[in-house]
Amino acid sequence: MAFQMAYHTDIGIKKKSNQDGLLMKTAKTPEGEVGLFAICDGMGGLSHGELASATVIRGLSDWFDQELPNLLREKQERSIISGLQTCITALNDKIFSYGKARNIQLGTTLSALMVVYSRCYIIQVGDSRIYSISSGVTQLTKDQSLVAREVERGNLTAEQARRDPRRNILLQCIGATENLDITITEGLVEDQAYYLLCTDGFYHEIQARELAESLQQGQFYSESQLKVKLVELVELAKGRQETDNISVIAVSSTQKRGETA
Repeated sequence: MAFQMAYHTDIGIKKKSNQDGLLMKTAKTPEGEVGLFAICDGMGGLSHGELASATVIRGLSDWFDQELPNLLREKQERSIISGLQTCITALNDKIFSYGKARNIQLGTTLSALMVVYSRCYIIQVGDSRIYSISSGVTQLTKDQSLVAREVERGNLTAEQARRDPRRNILLQCIGATENLDITITEGLVEDQAYYLLCTDGFYHEIQARELAESLQQGQFYSESQLKVKLVELVELAKGRQETDNISVIAVSSTQKRGETA
């Protein structure tokens, strides 16, 4: 099994700084490959949002390098997930304490994909997203936002939610409150599928149909070709006047195969 991955991040057409954070970590073990892929959308204004997202990305990277090897040797996958939860909770405490001490508000979303051999775990806080793209496009995360809750209650349509001025109000955010409810779902890794992680600056303007057309089932790309596809989609979002930072990661985990020319 091998990972194929690419990413692209853009400051966008309006903001003065890029507060998004991205992580792509992989490792080979005697039992197979593992990977941790994460995307964060920081908030708090200027450098504060960037600090929050960077703190989470750096903390997850350190956990992958320092804690995960021991957990893998124990061969207890549940311990891996509980360890990841502990790491994220500690990062929430760190960011919250920093903001409280300085009387500022800052925080970040987190959407992460943890692949352990043939299983995958989806970690969600906030409204960044993870999709799987194969024969169709499936949203694997549930937005933890005010408008998503209103759609679920029948008070807004999905189209109304896309344009609602409250669409940036989050129900969950790392660093905003002392208590954090981390959502984790799990399943088997989909063979011959792409997993796509993105911030809301990406999905506000890109439709599921366009994702399916760009990353077609059975059409595999070299990493450089995959990068081109992501750049094209980000430029499309910018062309539609998306004002937020725009970030996206695409990764597949499948049996080793030849790349297309």
